[in-house]
Amino acid sequence: PHPSAATPQNKATMFALATRQAVRTVAPIRQQKRGLVNWMVNYPDRVMEMKKIQQAGGTCQGEYNPTWLKQPGDNLTLIFGAGLVGYGAILSCVGYYRLATGKGKKE
Repeated sequence: PHPSAATPQNKATMFALATRQAVRTVAPIRQQKRGLVNWMVNYPDRVMEMKKIQQAGGTCQGEYNPTWLKQPGDNLTLIFGAGLVGYGAILSCVGYYRLATGKGKKE
């Protein structure tokens, strides 16, 4: 057989190249307008502002001025997280009590 004979692999490759070329000629490349995600990619850069807040007070201040409580809203996050952990701990204790005493069984 001739090396350039039409084998199934060669046909598939030729078809793929032809379809790519057809798509390029039919659908010209357009610049994206980003209407739906514009708010996600165009926002003010506040890195230095946050860096000043995080570094306020110098170093070795972790015990009295922890980094994770410096930004606005960090106290609410702490309270919410502590509430979830506390609620889980209470439910775990109730569950262990019921297992130990045999109460709360479904008959």
